[in-house]
Amino acid sequence: MKFPRFKWYLPLVLAFFAFMAFRVERLLFAAPPTKPKANDIAKAANDLAPVAGVHDERDAPPPAAANMSGNGVIEPKTAETTVAAGVPGRIASVAAIEGKPVNVGDVLVELDNTVEKAALAAASADVDAAKASLARAVRGSRAEDVKAAMADAETARARAELSKSVAERLGKVAAGGGATVDEVDRATRQAAADQAAARAADARSAGVVAGSRREDIALARAQLLAAEARRDQANAVVERLIVRSPIAGTVLQVKVRAGEYYQPGSTALVVLGDTSVIHARMDVDERDIGKVSIGATATVRANAYPGVDFTGKVIEIGRRMGRKNVRTDDPTERNDTKILEVVIAIDNPTGLVIGQRVTCYVNGHQPMAK
Repeated sequence: MKFPRFKWYLPLVLAFFAFMAFRVERLLFAAPPTKPKANDIAKAANDLAPVAGVHDERDAPPPAAANMSGNGVIEPKTAETTVAAGVPGRIASVAAIEGKPVNVGDVLVELDNTVEKAALAAASADVDAAKASLARAVRGSRAEDVKAAMADAETARARAELSKSVAERLGKVAAGGGATVDEVDRATRQAAADQAAARAADARSAGVVAGSRREDIALARAQLLAAEARRDQANAVVERLIVRSPIAGTVLQVKVRAGEYYQPGSTALVVLGDTSVIHARMDVDERDIGKVSIGATATVRANAYPGVDFTGKVIEIGRRMGRKNVRTDDPTERNDTKILEVVIAIDNPTGLVIGQRVTCYVNGHQPMAK
């Protein structure tokens, strides 16, 4: 009796068709995909009971007169000024102190400038020497120098007269055979040399009396200008290593310490800001821009001061829509909306810190009529 051959792949085929039938049945009788499941609802539930001692101003009722709100951040009167140096170097000292006021030109940070200050001292000494040379050239010789030059000239003339008379006497004596030709020749030459020396002494005396030449004075002035230029260059090198305050304001942050090495572009040295007036920069949703106007009163609240309202007034409205500047930790917050920046001047900013996040409310202005 002959048995049929067993087909080993038949169970696999049957299992495949059974699995496909199961999947089709699940798809046909499954709930709509838009309907949330019970476990998803449980995971997404974020209604937590309030924690004792934790206060969020966003949960408090808005001021009665407010008709719009938005998140904001505290900032100084003008934009923060980030101060940096133009050259690298080791930080020798830091004079800036956080929270302290500074004026224009006050030293904030000083880089190591020992070598540069020595070069400046040498250049300053060269300037002093050039000034003295110019003064001597302009004033001419002293009275004592003039008298000495005139006395030298008189001495040279007297010596020339004496040599001349000696030569003449020897010439007369030689005619009678009392002197040799060689003696007469030496006396004549000596007289000529003394005459030349006398003329030179007279010329030097005249030069001392007349004073310096215009060319000498011009040369002395040019040398002084060159020395002053070298001094100014050395001083500029020193000044580049001293970082001064460009504005009058308050030191908001010091980012370096003495002994560190500073590299331009790596970080700022000091952050300054004018805190004479404190502003809140508010993000206004594009749906609410018609509800705000210059001069509208406003209320600012901070989580750090529960129950305290900081009053202010709208002083500036942006001219261009942009992205949000302030983001909260709220998971339901929309970050893809466009906002308009509105600046609020705060009347009573005591306690508020630059960079602090706040909630702003604008009062009283109604949307424009259609």
